[in-house]
Amino acid sequence: MRGLVIVALCLALAAPALAVDGAPPYVAVLVAGDDSLPVFDNATAAVQAVLQRTGAASEAARLSADPRDGARVATVAGVLAAVGAMRPAAGQACLVYATSHGVPGQGLYLSAEEEALTPAALDRALTVGCGQAPTVVVVSSCFSGLFAQGPMVRPNRTILTAARADRTSFGCGAGRTYTVYDRCLLDSLGRDRTWPAVFTALRRCVTAEERREGVDPSLPQAVFGTAARGLPVP
Repeated sequence: MRGLVIVALCLALAAPALAVDGAPPYVAVLVAGDDSLPVFDNATAAVQAVLQRTGAASEAARLSADPRDGARVATVAGVLAAVGAMRPAAGQACLVYATSHGVPGQGLYLSAEEEALTPAALDRALTVGCGQAPTVVVVSSCFSGLFAQGPMVRPNRTILTAARADRTSFGCGAGRTYTVYDRCLLDSLGRDRTWPAVFTALRRCVTAEERREGVDPSLPQAVFGTAARGLPVP
């Protein structure tokens, strides 16, 4: 079924309490994994600007394959260390946004060392850095549906991916500012109030672009953990 939505079940049905005493709701890690094109760094910079403008994140660590403007190097060890160090305070949530090329059957390509960040490794880092805190993970790449499967699926996590595990995403060519999925995501931030609404808008936006350009459907994926349903959208 196109745009399959998998609902992770758990016993805790109440929405999480966030942003107590006016604290920003998120601690964030933003990853641009490849430096062959500017689209990935453009996207993480734009998401960081949204978080800063809206006050949605108390911290936003940015990692890049071509580090500048304070960004760290996006190696596997560097990304996992940043995620493992998130440690949100009571009433806060984690937000991880990563955009790059994808490696079939492996994960997110990081050109700084020509390695892939795997779903299993990210799951372990999230367990250390976020524990049971409500968490949003957005992975924008070809074959990124791998991150919406297996150990990544937990009741406290909402996961959005740009493609099914066996499908490519598109739009990272020369002359573009963002990939199509990243542009659609940025369009929905600040407009849609819930992550399920963001996913619905994303899927509609991506599908329209695919039809216009005559490319195969990427079939974006989403998992909505019941303990992360009430998370706000920046």
